[in-house]
Amino acid sequence: MPRAERERQMLDAAVEIIGRHGYTAASMDDIAELAGVSKPLVYLYLNSKDDLFTACIRREAAALTRAVHAAVRPDRPAERQLWDGVQAFFTYTAEHPDGWTVLHLQARTHGPRFAAEADVMRAELAAFVTRLIATAARESQPARDLSEHEVAGLAMALIGAAESLADWANTTDGVTAAQAAGTLMNFAWSGLGNLMAGNRWTAPDTG
Repeated sequence: MPRAERERQMLDAAVEIIGRHGYTAASMDDIAELAGVSKPLVYLYLNSKDDLFTACIRREAAALTRAVHAAVRPDRPAERQLWDGVQAFFTYTAEHPDGWTVLHLQARTHGPRFAAEADVMRAELAAFVTRLIATAARESQPARDLSEHEVAGLAMALIGAAESLADWANTTDGVTAAQAAGTLMNFAWSGLGNLMAGNRWTAPDTG
């Protein structure tokens, strides 16, 4: 069997076991058994448990970002681009719950080295959403005065909401990826749409 295919099997097994049992409880013996290889071969290919975990995070992050990018067509309106990207995000996280757990829970709770790997993915998605919102603002006369910080903040708020909603959807019976995507758009685009139309929220007078 080619090395790349053997390594894929090891990463598949590691993602499943870490996603379901946690990084601390995951054993190299269990990973090797699920992959159908010997434990020494896992160490030969991936050096250590930490390096194996890092490889899992990088692979899952790359796959998720590819799925989102592939779904978005730049020739479509900003609202449609965001909808397509949101649908792709929730479809991927629903179809790969162990991978999402590795990325969003396990990577962020087992030390700065692993959190930094997950942060790379988050930053890429945030930059992508920032560009979408900035494009929408440029195309809307009332929203052209949005500052760079406002646009970036809106993108980070949307990313944070998407991550929390994906966690909830994956652990709540009966919630589909399409429903989660629709919930986020109802939450986010209603506000963004108002901004694009020049309708800003202002703090109530508390005097």
